[in-house]
Amino acid sequence: MQRIGVFICHCGTNIAATVDVKAVAEALGREPGVVFSTDYQYMCSESGQTLMRDAIREHKLTGVVVCSCSPRMHEATFRKAAEKEGLNPYMVEIANIREQVSWIHKDIAEATEKAIILGRAAIAKVHLNKPLTAGESPVTKRALVIGGGIAGIQTALDIAEAGFEVDIVEKEPTIGGKMAQIDKTFPTLDCAACILTPKMVDVAQNEKIRIFSYSEVESVKGFVGNFKVAIRKKARYVDEEKCTGCGICTEKCPQKKVPNAFNMGLDTRRAIYIPFAQAVPKVATIDANYCTMMKTGKCGICQKFCGVGAIDYTQKDQIVEREYGAIVAATGFNPMKPTQYDELGYATCEDVVTSLELERLMNAAGPTAGTLLRPSDKKHPHTVVFVQCVGSRCDAENEKGKPYCSKICCMYTAKHAMLIREKYPDTEVYVFYIDVRTPGKNFDEFYRRAVEQYGVHYIKGQVGKVVEENGTLKVQASDLLSGEQLHIDADLVVLATAVEPDKSARSIATMLTASMDTNDFFTEAHAKLRPVESPTAGIFLSGVCQGPKDIPETVSQASAAAAKVIGLLAKDKLTCNPCVAESDEMLCNGCSSCEKVCPYGAITYADKEFRGPNRTTLIRRVASVNAAVCQGCGACTVACPSGAMDLKGFSNRQIMAEVDAICKM
Repeated sequence: MQRIGVFICHCGTNIAATVDVKAVAEALGREPGVVFSTDYQYMCSESGQTLMRDAIREHKLTGVVVCSCSPRMHEATFRKAAEKEGLNPYMVEIANIREQVSWIHKDIAEATEKAIILGRAAIAKVHLNKPLTAGESPVTKRALVIGGGIAGIQTALDIAEAGFEVDIVEKEPTIGGKMAQIDKTFPTLDCAACILTPKMVDVAQNEKIRIFSYSEVESVKGFVGNFKVAIRKKARYVDEEKCTGCGICTEKCPQKKVPNAFNMGLDTRRAIYIPFAQAVPKVATIDANYCTMMKTGKCGICQKFCGVGAIDYTQKDQIVEREYGAIVAATGFNPMKPTQYDELGYATCEDVVTSLELERLMNAAGPTAGTLLRPSDKKHPHTVVFVQCVGSRCDAENEKGKPYCSKICCMYTAKHAMLIREKYPDTEVYVFYIDVRTPGKNFDEFYRRAVEQYGVHYIKGQVGKVVEENGTLKVQASDLLSGEQLHIDADLVVLATAVEPDKSARSIATMLTASMDTNDFFTEAHAKLRPVESPTAGIFLSGVCQGPKDIPETVSQASAAAAKVIGLLAKDKLTCNPCVAESDEMLCNGCSSCEKVCPYGAITYADKEFRGPNRTTLIRRVASVNAAVCQGCGACTVACPSGAMDLKGFSNRQIMAEVDAICKM
């Protein structure tokens, strides 16, 4: 018979304001097997843990139930406290009466009754709990960073500085990400390339870092400390070892009309190309979709002019398999294409551009060599209108856009407006906004400079329509402060479009078994206490893949993710979760259903001998679980049609005991 102690936490007023904690303690104290029941203001505090330890020792408790907040918060805390008194930590159960009771109920009687029910369910489970012993697994001393933007670069550099190997997988031919396309950064207006390029070079020269550019993650298997990853290196049709990046091939290629993605399609490039001058690695890539030789077998000019023989038209994709102890998702973002907003004219008017397209128009390495010209006629615009929150902060009824604030738009629009006014004083700049949000250090001062020093016209209102007439953009808008309808003849309209996760994020998250929110941003384990960790052990988050943020915040999070990875890789062994699956060989029918759903490859099948009737020997195919690989996800227990698969610590019998305890009410 178990001797169970029950501890009810007030959590200040988080729980006690809605739940009668003393009534809960009294009710649970009358449950069979409960020899001690009490309430305390803060069970997670040092004094609260001491109270638990004293009770375990004095009442010789064999099991503990703590009614408090989510087990994600303090389950480890209470298990450690129990372990210090010699009680197996897996004899501790948490009943979540904060998130599941006090935070969702207002009626005290109703909340108290539900808290008692959840407490009884936890007690019923403890009666069937068995002591479990955690095993150990080795740690592979190498990290994988998925994404080569500034987030991935900073993460990789910090991990490498600690002495661990790092691989960067970047789907583009070069690392650098979106920051490589930006001209200036706010609020200091310093050169983005001047900040980024040295870091790119540091990555290339660091002996601990290996760059897999023009590559994608094909599959991920394993678990924390022991991930097995297949990386697809896409064929460049150029030998990376031989190519010197001289650029002769890009000059001689006769196919000149390929849309230049790096310049947002505002100009063209050759079929063989190097994305930009500071590319890392500086290796040419052949675009097979446009290369005449690849399509017809006729041309080969680039191969003829390549002095080192780097061109290889027969090159194929390669699959590289590597092992890692930790994985960092740094998949970045893309600005939303505003083609669905017909009223703003992006799809029909050439002189309506997005903010990132404006960055390229103003960049010295861009299609106009840094001179701001209208895309339609290459003339200097004298009136520029900025439209804020295009696709951001949309209400539930607006299916075109996103419900969240993209966070960086207000600041980069102020930057663009200041740069235009500084370089072209004859240009009038109008900014239509819903609200101006400037929460960062020196951000508000930066915005005020745009208004007070540079004379940018900020108008609180929305643009209703943009129409092109005789080469002029007719902008119809409203001024919400004055209540007037405005009509502005503009030469250029710039749309500050929503930031959205990279299209690869969803598939990457699926491979990593990482959580995502409804907007396809990666979800952190805890918004405040574990902001750079995924709920999946060994998976960490860096940069905009987790949510909109500016460059300083991205770099900060990148370094934080690196610190977490370093802490993991510094360990020689990790304690395994003892709550693993086990197979009842007498019930197993060898159907392979569990093996097919196991995401970790922990289940195998083998033929075993069994004693049959009349002492005959029977050979049956049965499942076997590798406890070192199993992560206790429980997928196999659900898939097993014969009920042979069970999960230690969460057995079918334990779950049903909880259900029965709830139904008794």
